[in-house]
Amino acid sequence: MKARRFNATVDGGLTAEMIAAYREDGFLLLEGFVHPVTCDALRERMTALVEQFDPESVSTIFSTSAQSHARDDYFRLSGDKIRFFFETEAFDGEGRLVKNKHAALNKVGHALHDLDPVFSAFSHDKRLDRVARDLGIAEPLLAQSMYIFKPPHIGGEVNCHQDSTFLHTTPQSCTGFWFALEDADDANGGLYGVPGGHKGPLRSRFHYDENDDLIMETLDETPFEPEERHAALNAPKGTLIILHGAVPHKSAPNRSARSRHAYALHVVDGAAVWSSDNWLRRGPDMPMSGFECA
Repeated sequence: MKARRFNATVDGGLTAEMIAAYREDGFLLLEGFVHPVTCDALRERMTALVEQFDPESVSTIFSTSAQSHARDDYFRLSGDKIRFFFETEAFDGEGRLVKNKHAALNKVGHALHDLDPVFSAFSHDKRLDRVARDLGIAEPLLAQSMYIFKPPHIGGEVNCHQDSTFLHTTPQSCTGFWFALEDADDANGGLYGVPGGHKGPLRSRFHYDENDDLIMETLDETPFEPEERHAALNAPKGTLIILHGAVPHKSAPNRSARSRHAYALHVVDGAAVWSSDNWLRRGPDMPMSGFECA
């Protein structure tokens, strides 16, 4: 299946055709939303942050299949911090890091938009506020941010999932803003989404239970759509992909020699009720803010 795609408007506003496509598909591809120079600046800033990071200080692996990170306080307490997570294949069988740290990381999260001046300035672009409000989000709040590396040869698969599984509100309002900082395609682990899949049920929730353990709870046993229903969301550098919180999406492993850097913001509606048992927790001194609060 082919995904519909549009050229971004100058002010970030969404046309009636764009909004209709998003309502129908559950995702929207806006090419040219981010200038290539800005993409490069974000990559350069992340390179500097990684350079300052001591890989001996932590060895948390992030995997959407194993979820072993759920037992690690380094992950559990990352909602209002900047923390670094490795790819599984960055380590050998004895648990030793065998990749240079710049080629070993899965992602950095989850408060870059609050704590780093470069990512904060980018994340609080007034055009993003316009996009969110055009989508009907009454009080956009930035819940989390992630820099995703998808490094060459070892970039891990991201299993089919729905973002509202992890950032749940009543009613559901989670919306993903995914920015391609490099070309993302079939060869280097680009995204795939199910057109119209957001009209189906939320399958699961990742949340704290009564024992303060993180669990993946099944809500609906309806299987995700078969492979032939997934559309390739190939994204040239500078593309913004907007993802409805209920749309099933995934990405394949990256076995190519190219990286697939991306930056993702997840927004929720302050007019909805934030589920208090969500995995993501922020300290009382750092509440979620809107796009206008840089």
